[in-house]
Amino acid sequence: MTRIYTLVNQKGGVGKTTTSINLGAYLAQLGQRVLVIDLDPQANATSCLGVDKLNVPGGTYEALINGAPASSFILLNEKLKLSLLPSSPALAGAEVELVDELARETRLKKALEPLRGRYDYILIDCPPSLGLLTVNGLVAARDGVIVPVQCEYLALEGLGQLTNTIQRVRSALFPELRVRGVVLTMFDPRTNLSTDVVAEVNRHFPNQVFKSVVPRSVRLAEAPSYGLPISAYAPGSVGAQAYEALAKELLKGDGVKPS
Repeated sequence: MTRIYTLVNQKGGVGKTTTSINLGAYLAQLGQRVLVIDLDPQANATSCLGVDKLNVPGGTYEALINGAPASSFILLNEKLKLSLLPSSPALAGAEVELVDELARETRLKKALEPLRGRYDYILIDCPPSLGLLTVNGLVAARDGVIVPVQCEYLALEGLGQLTNTIQRVRSALFPELRVRGVVLTMFDPRTNLSTDVVAEVNRHFPNQVFKSVVPRSVRLAEAPSYGLPISAYAPGSVGAQAYEALAKELLKGDGVKPS
């Protein structure tokens, strides 16, 4: 069974890509077959996994716009046992190119159909916007949306807009769309603000907030510059422990036993 989760938050800098690659890396380490899909024209997930976004032969753009088989462009990191469908700057034009296309909101969902069964988890890293690429990500989120939320006041402001977008997609395109969970990131236990944000998010999303909270971490910030997830860069750090706990919590909630 393939579970497809889309990581989304229209606000940038909340740890969305960090969560995508590190959650994916730990799921793979726990015995799952994992594919990370970079749906962001900035291609941060691609770069964070050590792939040169300027030299990929193809990826999400070709799958969305040209209808090319996504499997043709999937890259496997043998050491991490983690697969990636990369992005490139070409994806920046997809928002415009998709406007006049038929069934434009379901392009990604259709592209992923042939991959079902090949992976246990597919994680889709969306751009920090609520445009057509993100809508494609939401429609493809067969098993739900994971929302990373930074533990700062401004991070709360966009949650209402995101919730409205999810409701619109649910009513018009995908009635089964649900929020799988909210991940609290960049938590600083030294500040009252972080604690207040945790309380507020739990109030807005009762029983939908993951118990595993990701702390603010220098090691997490450093890892992308080495093209590595935290599991390979600093496995003993607090950030690594948090993402390993998150992966185990997700597996437990999905009824999957780590192997």
